[in-house]
This record gives sequence, C-alpha cells and structure tokens, in this order.
Amino acid sequence: MPEGDTVYRTAAMLSAALVPRVLTGGELRHPRLSTVELRGRAVLGTRTAGKHLFLRFSENLSFRSHLAMDGVWQVAAPRARWRRPAHQARAVLVTEDVQAIGFLLQEMDLVATTDEDRLIAHLGPDLLDPHWGPEHAAEAVARLTGDPTREIGVALLDQRVMAGVGNVYKAEVCFVLGVSPWTLVSDVDVERAVAVSRDLLDRNKMSADRVTTGDMRRGRQLWVYGRRTTPCLVCGGKVVAGTQGLDARVAYFCPVCQPGPVG
Repeated sequence: MPEGDTVYRTAAMLSAALVPRVLTGGELRHPRLSTVELRGRAVLGTRTAGKHLFLRFSENLSFRSHLAMDGVWQVAAPRARWRRPAHQARAVLVTEDVQAIGFLLQEMDLVATTDEDRLIAHLGPDLLDPHWGPEHAAEAVARLTGDPTREIGVALLDQRVMAGVGNVYKAEVCFVLGVSPWTLVSDVDVERAVAVSRDLLDRNKMSADRVTTGDMRRGRQLWVYGRRTTPCLVCGGKVVAGTQGLDARVAYFCPVCQPGPVG
C-alpha cells in the first residue's frame, strides 16, 4: 500500500533513472494534459510531499501525481515489456536509454515549478522532509492537538495534520504508542506520536520490505497490520481488525497491548 515511504523511494528511483536526461518522448494520458509536449525537456529532479510526487522538467514545469491506493511506477529499458496492462498507464516518459511508466496515477497536474507549493498548501509537515527539524515537529504537534476529541487513528491519517502516514503506519504507530486507534488524541502522548511516525517512515523510506518491528523475518516485520491469522508478537493474543472513520478504513490492534476504546 503506497504511503509516504513508498512515494519517497519511488521518487529516488525516478531521479536515478531520469535525471538529468532529456526526454525523447513524453505522454500524459489525461484529458487536460494529453496535448502538452514534453519531448525535448530535461528532467531536472524530483520532490515528494507526503503522498504527492513531483517530477521537475526544464522550462519551469512540474508534473504532480498521487499514487493513491494502486499507483506504481516502472523503470525499464526502452523496449522492455510493461509489468501492467497498457490501459493502466497514465504517464509514459522516454529517454534514449530508459522509459518510466506511471500506472494508475491519481491527481495528475502540470504546474509551474515555482507554483508547486500551491498544490500542497493544505498538507501538514512532511514526515520525510529532508530538512525536518524541531519546528516541523512542533507544527505537527500543534495540528494533532487542534482537536483533542478526535480519535488518534483518524487524526494520523489526516494529511492536513502531518503528511505521509497511511493505514499501515496508523496501525503500527498506535501499537508502538500502546493505545487503540479509537483512543482520543487528548489521551495520547502526541509528541511521541509525531516522533514515532517520523521514525518508522524514515527507517523504511529506502527499503522495499517495510519493517516496523526491527525483525526482518517473514511474518514478523509488522506489529499488527495484516495479522488476521497470526497472533500478536508481544503477548501472543489475537490481533483484531475493526473499521474506523467515515470511510470505514480497517484498523488492526491488539486488545491486550493496546488498551482503550474500541470502535
């Protein structure tokens, strides 16, 4: 499931493949963007902000996309076979020696590079901001405590609070904090919640195998997420999956290790 770490790693892959090459072909399969000519532009760099990914081209142009639930990029040799069906391709960028194909991308936009911030102004601090410091953490804490009656699981998923956490990390952060996802923000150590969120994403940003437990062995990499048939790694009890929020997102938790309200 694409979350902030997946987007960060994807941007690094695209940067290594495309920067600073010149496009010999470029196609954006979106009604608003299909007529834009990208051929001849140099790829200058990438930028991520939570789950948003920017590709920067010469002449002050940036392409923004969102992986949503199913988006993925493939980098391959120019005539290599695509890993996904062609009808799922939303962006095709080609240079003399490589092609990058974005499948099932969402929220596609072209904008002046100098106007990128306008598209992400609603986001909270980016947990994988390379310049992250105390001021970012303080801003995230302030936003998280803005509504103390909110459930922590819902608040963690709100990209306006801090950008990058998705459903996997929501479950894992709540486990590390020792609270159920339905615990009110007022009953959570919010400074620790921000620190844990940042730490887990940062540790996984360049690894294809997401690990929050520190144990790389198969079946022991995550504390509770996806553990429908396997017991809690700490107490051996049953991990429970409920639903949370207006969109009924799945919420994994261990009732023993994570005391508190249950939805």
